[in-house]
Amino acid sequence: AVYYGWWVVSNPEVQTALLTEQETKELVEHDFENYYSEYAAGSFAFKVWTNNAWIAAQCVAFGITGFIPVQVLWANAVQVGLTGGIMVANGAAGKFFGLITPHGLLELTAVFTAAAAGLRLFWSAVSPGPRPRLQAVAEEGRALFTVAGGLVVVLLVSGLVEALVTPSPLPTAVRIVIGILALAAYLGYAWLFGSRAVAAGQTGDMAADQVGDYRPVAG
Repeated sequence: AVYYGWWVVSNPEVQTALLTEQETKELVEHDFENYYSEYAAGSFAFKVWTNNAWIAAQCVAFGITGFIPVQVLWANAVQVGLTGGIMVANGAAGKFFGLITPHGLLELTAVFTAAAAGLRLFWSAVSPGPRPRLQAVAEEGRALFTVAGGLVVVLLVSGLVEALVTPSPLPTAVRIVIGILALAAYLGYAWLFGSRAVAAGQTGDMAADQVGDYRPVAG
């Protein structure tokens, strides 16, 4: 995202290739900001939640391919970078970062978590370790349901922040602090309960008596 933003800022011809002068003016002056307030907060939160959940679901469901999570992240990085570049190049950096930061901190963390979980499934097929390959993929695949369930809640929170906090009349600094606190709460929860789960040997997979037997592996 940073690269594409820098590319747009450094090359005025790229800006004109992406948008006309009138379109750029409309984006900078009101379209970008109005996006967060043109719908009722409840319906906008639901729209954002379902959209982000779909992005995360693609990363999780197609993680076994190894490239779809990367492609999803790349596509979103390009979109954010190009939009941010146009805003910054036209003197609206404060507006851009002031609007995208409150919800973006938690939202992007959730999407990256989904991509990492999907790629973990891919890696279990590439390098299963001492486990049979199918067993490794099955175990990691079942564990993904735990990740997916948690991300549904995290993305709901980020959607509420985007619908209620981002377009609010609160000072920019206050809105950003709320976003930081939401991210800190998520990271704190993940660290506290995640470390306890790891210490207890939990992986997110089903209990052994619910899975069935696997063929023993020599070793």
